[in-house]
Amino acid sequence: MKTVVSFKTINKLAIPATIAGIAEPILSITDTAIVGNIPVNGLESLAAVGIVGAFLSMLIWILGQTRSAISAIISQYLGAGKLQQVANLPAQAICLNLLLSVLILVATIFVVEEIFMLLNAKGKILEFCVSYYSIRVWGFPLTLFVFAIMGIFRGLQNTYWPMMIAIVGSVLNIGLDFALVYGIKGIIAPMYLEGAAWASLIAQGVMAVMALYLLITKTNISLIPTMSLHPELGRLIGMSLNLFVRTVALNITLVLAVREATALGDRFIGAHTIAINLWLFAAFFIDGYGAAGNIMGGRLLGAKDYPNLWKLAKKIILYGVAVSLVLMGIGVLLYRPLGALFSNDTAVLQTFYSIFFIVILALPINTVAFVFDGLFKGLGEMKYLRNVLLVATFLGFIPMLYLGNLFNLGLYGIWIAITVWMMIRGGALVWKFRAKFRPLLQKV
Repeated sequence: MKTVVSFKTINKLAIPATIAGIAEPILSITDTAIVGNIPVNGLESLAAVGIVGAFLSMLIWILGQTRSAISAIISQYLGAGKLQQVANLPAQAICLNLLLSVLILVATIFVVEEIFMLLNAKGKILEFCVSYYSIRVWGFPLTLFVFAIMGIFRGLQNTYWPMMIAIVGSVLNIGLDFALVYGIKGIIAPMYLEGAAWASLIAQGVMAVMALYLLITKTNISLIPTMSLHPELGRLIGMSLNLFVRTVALNITLVLAVREATALGDRFIGAHTIAINLWLFAAFFIDGYGAAGNIMGGRLLGAKDYPNLWKLAKKIILYGVAVSLVLMGIGVLLYRPLGALFSNDTAVLQTFYSIFFIVILALPINTVAFVFDGLFKGLGEMKYLRNVLLVATFLGFIPMLYLGNLFNLGLYGIWIAITVWMMIRGGALVWKFRAKFRPLLQKV
């Protein structure tokens, strides 16, 4: 069946993907607020959640890349009308995800204290990191399992069920946070930090069961792996490895930005934390159109429908930029209230207000990078995505960060470097798409 590239079909995929995407940052913000208000050792608990959360997020970002790879392959075969030829691939991809997660679990569980000592945790904070991680880590295989199934649904042009999984998991996690962290009088004793860990683990378990049930009942995908390896498994691993390297480079950028902000002083790292949280929230919001490009782009490429692929690229950029302009307007109107949501420290807020305009002005630039990023994943261009990120990080961001230090630009220098990083990413992807698909369009 021919894919229709219209406002309705794009937004039918993009809106659920956006809701699923912003569920994660909203959940993180809520978790932080709940743990931060624990009456006993609240500050140490908050620090432990931040350290462990950053470590786990890094692992999930790096190892969860099979989601994009499996989505790209399935959507391309769907577009070519050969979906049955990859019927056995998802089961092997899920097994690969589970194997990776178990290896990580085994590799870290016995040296957990040493890991967090390397991250400068000590005393009560180190003790809390160990107890929190020792519970949370068991949810790591469940998260990668859910990621793989979400990738399968995306490949099948469905973002509704991934959205429902994300919503159920987020609502359950928040409810369990309140019940287990603070307790319910006469029913549940307060568990404080360990309660937050159990809330996350239970929510991840429910999401995994829900994802499994939906995959079995809503698709014809088999979860029984065959003994012979699927011919596309090598391509899937190759895509995942390229995205793995890309994600490492991405994390280098984010970690270096945090390190430089920390070196400037407490008020600067506080301001940077607010700015990067809002930046990430906007990224997840805009990324819905990247997800639509990912899903529809792979299918159109599989069908060799280059005119509609070109049309898709133009439309998702247009819609993405429109969303970014709305976000810019909200940022301008709520310039001061947004900062006050995160902190009541005058020095931190003044520092944040001094650089927030850079975050706002860069939103359309970020949109181009995020949207084409999703589209290129759907097209299977993982190697090019890897190379672009490496160039943007090591030849764009890091030199600009150095220049910012050289000229004592402080936090301005960090956010100028991030903006240059995004300009290189977006520009390189637009150039590549035009260079590769305009000639093909002319041949049709």
